Amino acid sequence: MNSYNFADIIRSSAARAPLSPAIIAQGRTINYGELQSRTNQAGNLFAGLGVEPGDRVAVLFINDFRFLEICFGLMTIGAVPVPMNSKLGADTLAYIYRDSGSRLLVYHSSMGDKAKIIHQEADVAASVICTTESHPDDHGLNSLVYDEILSSQDTQLDLYPTRGGDLCLLPYTSGSTGNPKGCRLTHSGQLWNVTAIAEIRDLQQEDRIVISLPLYHKNAMLSMKAVFYSGSSAVILPAPEPAAIFHAIGTHRATYISGVPALYRMLVTHLKESSASYDLSSLKYAICGSSDTPVELLEDIKQWMGIEVYEGYGLTEGGPVVLESRKGLHKPGSAGFPLPGCSIRIVNETEADVPEGTIGELWVSNPGVADGYWNLPDVTRKRITSDGWLKTGDMAWQDDEGYVYIVGRKDDMINVGGENVYPKEVENILLQHPHVEDACVLPVPHELKGEVPVAYVVLNHPTDREEIKRFFIERGPAYAHPREIYELDAFPLTGPGKVDRTRLKQMLAEQLQKGVGKSI
Repeated sequence: MNSYNFADIIRSSAARAPLSPAIIAQGRTINYGELQSRTNQAGNLFAGLGVEPGDRVAVLFINDFRFLEICFGLMTIGAVPVPMNSKLGADTLAYIYRDSGSRLLVYHSSMGDKAKIIHQEADVAASVICTTESHPDDHGLNSLVYDEILSSQDTQLDLYPTRGGDLCLLPYTSGSTGNPKGCRLTHSGQLWNVTAIAEIRDLQQEDRIVISLPLYHKNAMLSMKAVFYSGSSAVILPAPEPAAIFHAIGTHRATYISGVPALYRMLVTHLKESSASYDLSSLKYAICGSSDTPVELLEDIKQWMGIEVYEGYGLTEGGPVVLESRKGLHKPGSAGFPLPGCSIRIVNETEADVPEGTIGELWVSNPGVADGYWNLPDVTRKRITSDGWLKTGDMAWQDDEGYVYIVGRKDDMINVGGENVYPKEVENILLQHPHVEDACVLPVPHELKGEVPVAYVVLNHPTDREEIKRFFIERGPAYAHPREIYELDAFPLTGPGKVDRTRLKQMLAEQLQKGVGKSI
């Protein structure tokens, strides 16, 4: 794989079946032949604007199929797309633009307000606006109009001969602590990951996925890469709205879906509360990742949607997908097995491997691991060993059959008077309560114990907080019980649909500052 351009996955599928559908979105169906032509046009467009191999280009978008042709068009000419999380604040987006050294900003017209601030704070030299309007409002940025330029571009373009180890994509981590970090993902590493995913999911040309999560996030973006590699197809929705998702499944005969626990909880709740009838008979399975999935939710999905759920685990710099369950090889609550070609270690504080059943930090090694963090050599040395092992910062254990279980972030562990308490383990017990719909456990300072757990919960029926505490103590270790229970109507979510623990920590700090819970 000395010379390989990842954008070839679209060309290969187009060569096999040019008339086969690739994307269904925004009221149209785009086949692989058309997708290749549009991707080539996008590559020619950016080359004409002076973008050269190795240049970074920031892409700020909503769920629009043009996001994909833009990213792959940039890869085609050897440039590097920098997909931006559109939910981030404009100041953070401006930081990402500056830090990545992006040459150009490509943005959707709905992101115009943020694009204006990025222009001002990051001194953007040139930008391209993507819109369906004839005369879009670009907030006085003098942006070039993507669709106007695209239509005049040649549909033929030779792939730039990147080496497999060259930079393919530069996504930034969420930045829950400090500034976001750019993850250097290579062409060969991305090919390994989609090849492995397509293999364990047994993706065929006739398979079809419904995607409603943001395309910039690894969950949806990885699914789209696997679609293009396998020559299958995707229905892309603008937002995760349950009725629209179920309608798309029935209308387009989708064979599987992928999402995060918060999305599946929305889907199950809708089925429980709605009188509408949906045809889900085409679905074969669901993929759930990006966050811990309670066993109770898995059982609800199986009961209400009639499908098995295969859990997975990954992180932006890790492949991105590292572990995934598969047909005939899944246990509720486990993230599954390493992908073919991926090795793992679970180590203690001295970096020695721990025995089966023992919790330790998960390390991973595979061809998709980032070859470093952008502009952060010290962080790279700290997180990635000289022989290529990524220290994930996630705590896990492995059973005697090889199944891996993720218990939470190393930084989230709560030391209660010398006893290690992992939030997920407390949350799993709370979720067994029939009236607890969702739970998130956080630490607070304690005069004697050092720190103790408290819990935010979403209830489906009014319930006494002391009764929830008693429920926990009857089923779990007393030292791990949440000392206080705070009720919310719904949890704040991040852009990709995960529980926003950072926001909950802020809310908890505000409550403690006001005196709520000071008796803990």
